[in-house]
Amino acid sequence: MALKSNRDKYFDELETMLPSSRQEYLDMKLSAHVTYCYNHSPAVKASLDKVGVRPEDIKTTKDLEKLPVIRKTDLLEMQKASLPYGGIIGMPKEEVERVFISPGPIYEIQPPAYKWFAKAFWAAGFRKGDVVTNTFTYHMSPAGILFHEAIRDCGATVVVAGTGNTDLQIQIMKELKVTGFVGTPSFLNTVIKRAEELGNNIKKDLYLKRAWFTGEMLAPSLRTIFEGDYDIDTFQTYAVTEPGGAIAYECKEKSGMHLMDEYVTEIVDPETGKQLGPGEVGEIVTTQLHNKNWGLIRFGTGDLSSYVAEPCPCGRTAYRITGIVGRAGDAVKVRGMFIVAKQAEQAILGFSQVAKYQLVVGRRQHRDEMTLKVELKEKDVNKEKLTLDINNKFQDICRIKLDRIEFVSPGTIPDKEQGIKDERKWE
Repeated sequence: MALKSNRDKYFDELETMLPSSRQEYLDMKLSAHVTYCYNHSPAVKASLDKVGVRPEDIKTTKDLEKLPVIRKTDLLEMQKASLPYGGIIGMPKEEVERVFISPGPIYEIQPPAYKWFAKAFWAAGFRKGDVVTNTFTYHMSPAGILFHEAIRDCGATVVVAGTGNTDLQIQIMKELKVTGFVGTPSFLNTVIKRAEELGNNIKKDLYLKRAWFTGEMLAPSLRTIFEGDYDIDTFQTYAVTEPGGAIAYECKEKSGMHLMDEYVTEIVDPETGKQLGPGEVGEIVTTQLHNKNWGLIRFGTGDLSSYVAEPCPCGRTAYRITGIVGRAGDAVKVRGMFIVAKQAEQAILGFSQVAKYQLVVGRRQHRDEMTLKVELKEKDVNKEKLTLDINNKFQDICRIKLDRIEFVSPGTIPDKEQGIKDERKWE
């Protein structure tokens, strides 16, 4: 769909389709996608053959219940067994244009530009004339470059900022008169607090009008601070890297996130894979339709949500998910990165000195924090060196830093509580 003029309210005509037209559109796209992937992606053919399903059996989104849900752990095993892409791609390897790397590592192929991705920024008000700082990493992860291209599709100028360097970020925002922020809520909060410590008045010395978030939840209290205290309009987008990016996005109404029409997104019972109705809480399972050569069908995100079927006052007609209420599997998202239990175990129990561990995920001052509690096998251990070694190993495998390591007495960690413990509460 072509991008319309700046005077238009919607990015494309898909956003305002009649519900019946949308269902016909999704069914048609899904049927064609499954057929193509079956004929070109070995992993898709094997998956359908295993459950006795033919491509012609998938005519509607309801028919997806006939297929298994593929989870991150499955994807890791598939790629490990058949490097580099696990038989998912439907094209010769030499024709792959871009490869992104997610924690695992998981190798994902993506074409260079998705015009539809800009819907999430368009709905948030990003337009030509905006100067937008993109604080997501451009290194390995798809986030930086995909968001960059989407911002440009809206006509705005992109500041290639990346992560960290808070003081420099503030200087850049002031000197370039940045009007838009793209990143996580916790990082914007860090930038604001640091700017105030440096003597800045956020409303007078900075030019921020809007902020676009993904990677972590936006707590209602933090939204109130951004919007009430600093006049920064805030918007959330739900994105998952493995199936290819943004799945749902907020509009001006901020009463749920509209589902993208470039995906078939289901809310399912995590145990049975059966689709649930409006208002029922289940796992978000999604099938991308925009890249025929990436045959990831029914990817289980592990995130729990529900959906609203009623039309939104903004005029967009797609169903809306109501936010993320928890995790269905054994992985948690911390500061925008998934921590998978098996990876954490590999990083920590790889040290012979460690008897037991518990990785506690908490939240303090609107920032996710990870505390690793460790029981040692023996007392005579160089804890300072072990702390450094575990930190380095954990960051190498999970691509995120631990905040602290606490060595606790033997017997402190119950056997059944070893692993990841998420203690975050979202007010």
